[in-house]
Amino acid sequence: MELDVARIRSSFPALDQGVAYFDGPGGTQVPREVAQAVAETMTAGVSNRGTVSEAERRADAVVAGARSAIADLLGGTPAGVVFARSMTQMTFDLSRALATGWGPTDEVVVTRLDHDANIRPWVLAAESAGATVRWVEFDRETAELTVDDVRAQLSDRTRLVAVTGASNLLGTRPDLPAIAEVVHDAGALLHVDGVHLTPHAPVDVAELGADFYACSPYKFLGPHMGALVAAPEVLEQISPAKLLPSSNAVPERFELGTLPYELLAGARAAVDFLADLASDAADRRERVLASMRALEDHEDRLFGRLLDGLAGITGVRLHGSPKRRTPTALFSVEGREPAAVYEALARRGVNAPASHFYAIEASRFIGLGDAGAVRAGLAPYTNDEDVDRLLSAVTEIAR
Repeated sequence: MELDVARIRSSFPALDQGVAYFDGPGGTQVPREVAQAVAETMTAGVSNRGTVSEAERRADAVVAGARSAIADLLGGTPAGVVFARSMTQMTFDLSRALATGWGPTDEVVVTRLDHDANIRPWVLAAESAGATVRWVEFDRETAELTVDDVRAQLSDRTRLVAVTGASNLLGTRPDLPAIAEVVHDAGALLHVDGVHLTPHAPVDVAELGADFYACSPYKFLGPHMGALVAAPEVLEQISPAKLLPSSNAVPERFELGTLPYELLAGARAAVDFLADLASDAADRRERVLASMRALEDHEDRLFGRLLDGLAGITGVRLHGSPKRRTPTALFSVEGREPAAVYEALARRGVNAPASHFYAIEASRFIGLGDAGAVRAGLAPYTNDEDVDRLLSAVTEIAR
């Protein structure tokens, strides 16, 4: 199936401003349907969840609907979907809870490729427990991170491995099923940061082998919040800090305070929007898989044009060349600071920011330091004209 990009773009009011948005890896634009779901929930009359009043039942239905939607998006079960303010907060909470069972003889493995939200929480939790942190490095030129790189850091003392599903800086997609196999053979748990993978490919958490899979709806057309998917039986074994009267049931025991019902409604609407990109199947999970495959094909084609175009501009250097990647290009322009290129692009109506994008370990590891480079990422609303505008603007700036 092919995407009807013109139809998709008509749902995004932000595109009326005439800007070519390549900043999706930091947060996508929002379709009208998602904004309407948020507004309608805020004005429909909701109370704290319950079964007595209509407002209570409405709130409960919103939560159940959001859990079902995220489960359909990721191939999980609603009973294993946890919501939080952000992926970062969720990972900090989970790391602290797991660390209560760690000690000085235990080890935790993190990678140089990851966003800091899948590094620092585990590093700090390990330090608090007296556990050892082991680092997985990747190829500086290609940006590949292999299963052998991970295997080299495993031992019978490994308790958890944290790895990205896709690098938000370089686009690298490690072989998660292969990594999961060696991690589980070592008797450890696998935590996957799926924030940058989820918007670009069909995801099945069980097939990937992730014990925990975290994502952020605002990276796939939804509101600013975080979601975690895990098997309920895995979550049952973890006892996070919580208020005495709050529910100890899974997944509620991990959700601190009243949930943001309006944002959950927006997350469900975002999943529904993705599911309908290119499919009209009756089952939402089937629609999600078909539509995400079509989106992946569309983005791969556009990304090929973008990479070829950037590679042909004198003075432009592309960073990383992983074989399997998301549509994310990181590049520098000779003689220009990354921030200056970012500003020059913005003046031309092209949003492609420059930074380390919180993947600060990766940026330093490949020699870009804390300034990083310019990043251009695709989204469902990106079209050929956007790519042409970016290439034309970079050509002018490189001169």
